[in-house]
Amino acid sequence: MIVTDRLILRLPEPRDHPALFAMWADPLVMADLGPVKDEAASRAVLAKHDGFRHEGLGFWTVERRSDGAMLGFCGLKRGDAHNPIAGEVEAGWIIARPFWRQGYALEAMTAALRWGWANIATDRIVAITSAVNEKSQQMMTRLGMLRLPAGDFDHPLIADGDRLRRIVTYAINRPLL
Repeated sequence: MIVTDRLILRLPEPRDHPALFAMWADPLVMADLGPVKDEAASRAVLAKHDGFRHEGLGFWTVERRSDGAMLGFCGLKRGDAHNPIAGEVEAGWIIARPFWRQGYALEAMTAALRWGWANIATDRIVAITSAVNEKSQQMMTRLGMLRLPAGDFDHPLIADGDRLRRIVTYAINRPLL
């Protein structure tokens, strides 16, 4: 568990499922991320992240401390085998629409990166998003990540012609102490 001024980052629990599933089913939330998810696809996301827990990775539920509201899902995982960052430590986040533009993603991911540097033996942490997802790219920059132009690729699981197919890669190197 990670605690910040306003947030708790913790393992997902069954009580989080309704809010997480609703977030992943929201077309506006998913507009620049990928297709909306039904319950089965949402459960698959949770299972995928559970597969990283043995090494301390896998995204966490983002809970607001003041009232216990479930705000999103964020953290670190291994890059998927089907893309160029396969096996690297990858950062990611998604915040439910009612909680956008309140600094929650930045607060959560700043804490997640701090946790990563303290607990994971890696020289860098990467993040990917669709080239059209300017908000995520702005967030990556705010986190101190730099775009890796040589890291652009067409996602093999996204159809030709889909506006989300072109992917950009950002990275942040381990801070010097």
